[in-house]
Amino acid sequence: MPVPPYLQEITPDNFEAAIGLRVRPDQEHLVAPVVKSLAEAHVHPGVAWPRLICADGEAVGFLMAFFRIDWTGDGTDFRSGLWRLNIADGQQGRGYGRFAVESVAAEIRRRGGTRLTTTWHPGEDGPSGFYANLGFRPTGETSGDQTVGELELD
Repeated sequence: MPVPPYLQEITPDNFEAAIGLRVRPDQEHLVAPVVKSLAEAHVHPGVAWPRLICADGEAVGFLMAFFRIDWTGDGTDFRSGLWRLNIADGQQGRGYGRFAVESVAAEIRRRGGTRLTTTWHPGEDGPSGFYANLGFRPTGETSGDQTVGELELD
């Protein structure tokens, strides 16, 4: 019987599996490699929340959430959300991305949050349709060259 997807903390035991994850070659320009995300998590302790997405005993993806960052830098707008999402080549279309977003939403709710913020590369080759199907709405903001979207949490 298949095991439902679950999250694992990144440890020495699964580090190699985490950094070995690769998205499809045509998506590599859309998301940073896992090793970069883990380096960023290291320099942002308490903010970054990196997790391996596993199913049936194997790593199928990676997510990194962020909690209570000062979005505008002026102390008036603190946000939590999905920082990175990498679903491995050959594992997409199986619900792991949705599971990742739902897992981050649950953690934000657990911490008292009411909205989930994320960013994505705009354009036909980007994941805007994926996020729209999950209920994200663009805020009209950009972060670098990425669209900022939010999902209101019930």
